[in-house]
Amino acid sequence: MPAWLTVIGIGEDGIEGLGAPARAALGQARIVFGGARHLALMPAAIGAERRAWPSPFSEAFEQVLSQRGQPVCILASGDPMFYGMGASLSRHLGPDEMRVIPAPSSVSLAAARMGWALQEVEILTIHGRPLELINRALFDRARLLILSEDGFSAANVARLLSARGFGPSRIAVFEHLGGSRENRIDGSAESWRAGETAALNLLAIELIAGPDARPLSTLAGLPDEAFRNDGQLTKRDVRAVTLARLAPLPRELLWDVGAGCGSIGIEWMRAHPTCRAIAIEENDGRRQLIRANADTLGVPGLDLVAGAAPQALAGLAQPDAIFIGGGVTEPGLLETCWAALKPGGRLVANAVTVQSEVLLIAWQEKIGGELTRISVSQARPLGGFDAWRAALPVTILAVRKPN
Repeated sequence: MPAWLTVIGIGEDGIEGLGAPARAALGQARIVFGGARHLALMPAAIGAERRAWPSPFSEAFEQVLSQRGQPVCILASGDPMFYGMGASLSRHLGPDEMRVIPAPSSVSLAAARMGWALQEVEILTIHGRPLELINRALFDRARLLILSEDGFSAANVARLLSARGFGPSRIAVFEHLGGSRENRIDGSAESWRAGETAALNLLAIELIAGPDARPLSTLAGLPDEAFRNDGQLTKRDVRAVTLARLAPLPRELLWDVGAGCGSIGIEWMRAHPTCRAIAIEENDGRRQLIRANADTLGVPGLDLVAGAAPQALAGLAQPDAIFIGGGVTEPGLLETCWAALKPGGRLVANAVTVQSEVLLIAWQEKIGGELTRISVSQARPLGGFDAWRAALPVTILAVRKPN
């Protein structure tokens, strides 16, 4: 049975830019869905009923799916599978029901205009997402293509780059890419003067680090001073070892239990753009630190749960990994975490006190896993010389739950 739904990518050049398959699908459709701007591009000769997207947009899926079995078309910007309606509908429909006819995406057009190899560019979107996502991608000589939120996005991004020490970065704003009204505005972040641009725009940015820039690696073990904290911080060397045992993978979810300033959950999310984390923290002041750190370090999507474990863990999405940085002696905490963990998931718990270490040893005897004890010493001044100053040793239990 042929697909009943055709999702057609359309550019700023309108119907004239569509190929024969897309035109044929429109000619056969009984209903065409799309934004008002796209529907206005359809010629009167196409006799299908035109339906603009509803408000709220969440009702759109129900309206489309209610037409199952009839010839239906959707008009969407550029490549519908790139942050578009096609990608959203693919969660509801299989490829046997839906055919997608893409047009060149805005990022492909922008890369062509800039002469950039697309595979060497990082693509971000701040459309409906926090601007702070950009903070994770700030590296000297990196090239970014950013899908904008509105006509003020360029000015907002320029301010962010300047504040983070990347003021010399070069910005190009592309308005109405691919159409007769296409326009380009160039400048640097620190000298950006353009106010509002066209709402339909894309940013191409070549990052240049100024003398005050402090790029941060996405590998585990950021400097301790990268985090605002009140002393409840898993220190850098222990954090790197802990994250190596948590072993973040794309699309996985971490519970950071007793999150402190959020360093473990934040570094977990920095490992890959699709990694997710929930930070569980009882102290209100520390939750404020977590939120500030998550924004500054480019992972504003970190979920924050107020409350004490294990009670605050009830109803949370099932995790692929769990870190317990403190409070392992809390009655029922280890039992609750172990029961909630997905089969094949990893649990890592750190202990500093004798009592918590004894408990981890007992748990290792019960469920297996690996016990590691870390003692870190750093050179510190002593008179006119240096001497080793040892931090408190940390015992780490790392265990994988059987499938």
